Amino acid sequence: MFPAAPRTRLLQDEPLETFSFGVLYSESGSAQCCLAGFVLLALSDWWLLALLYAGWLWLDWDTPTSGGRRSGWIRSWTVWEYFRDYFPLRLIKTVDLDPKKNYIFGFHPHGVLVAGAFGNFCTEATGFSRLFPGLTPHLLMLPFWFRVPLFRDYIMSGGLVSSCKSSLSYLVSRPGGGNVAVIAVGGAPESLDARPGALTLQVRNRKGFIKLALKHGAQLVPVFSFGENELFDQMENPTGSPLRRLQNRLQCIMGVALPLFHARGVFQYSFGLIPYRKSIHTVVGKPISVIQTPSPSRDDIESLHKVYMQSLIDLFEQHSTPTGWTSISTSPSSDT
Repeated sequence: MFPAAPRTRLLQDEPLETFSFGVLYSESGSAQCCLAGFVLLALSDWWLLALLYAGWLWLDWDTPTSGGRRSGWIRSWTVWEYFRDYFPLRLIKTVDLDPKKNYIFGFHPHGVLVAGAFGNFCTEATGFSRLFPGLTPHLLMLPFWFRVPLFRDYIMSGGLVSSCKSSLSYLVSRPGGGNVAVIAVGGAPESLDARPGALTLQVRNRKGFIKLALKHGAQLVPVFSFGENELFDQMENPTGSPLRRLQNRLQCIMGVALPLFHARGVFQYSFGLIPYRKSIHTVVGKPISVIQTPSPSRDDIESLHKVYMQSLIDLFEQHSTPTGWTSISTSPSSDT
């Protein structure tokens, strides 16, 4: 049984637990700082270091699309344990997974910052390697972030890789198995609907990952992260509203969604950008057997997608009652 999390849970903060979230939450801020630091270095007397790094960047450009470059030391930092305990965060296994196969984990919902996906698959705080021995997780992230100097090296150290098609194909086509590609299927658009008490998934027309699973024979695994949408409040932006149209427009231009969210502060609970302390239970479902089909037809894709959708609904229904959820809805967004 999963404990139900109240709407506002005022826990006595441990300073390190609160601070640890900044390591994740500062994603865009860290990227900007890294970019600014690189520019300042290039304009300083130490410009030669910037030039050397630029050369390294050119040589290393394809690494985010060819498995990345993880660091077991960084994934095992103690700070991630404080991050786990802040919510708290828990990873739940329902069945054993064969390490001789490759997998695509479909992560739902995206939430505002995919905190559950980061904590469970980019760190060892919840014991992924212990629960799934022989498997190596890779969380897919927008290619944009891997173009930022220095920041790209930091995020790759946790197991993050580019979400482009070639990157996913590289992971799930590796002989010998053991690779897990974790995809937030709803993508950035789904974050615009992430708010407490609401659950709208953009998965009905998301079939690109289904096609690649068939092409490479990767096993599909639905993953549902209960509590992901409870971390932040968000300004009202119903479909068709001026704010939503602006957000959609900016996303088309920049490739990044910009949800206007808020939660609590560091020293008070009324307003701020630190997430609420809500339990997150990330449940890894049963694998869906996929027969490799090098050139899948539309019918093949549709058939497997229906099986995946039903498996996701079954996973939700099996585990939703203890967490207080009662329904799930999907949005017919276009696949991007």
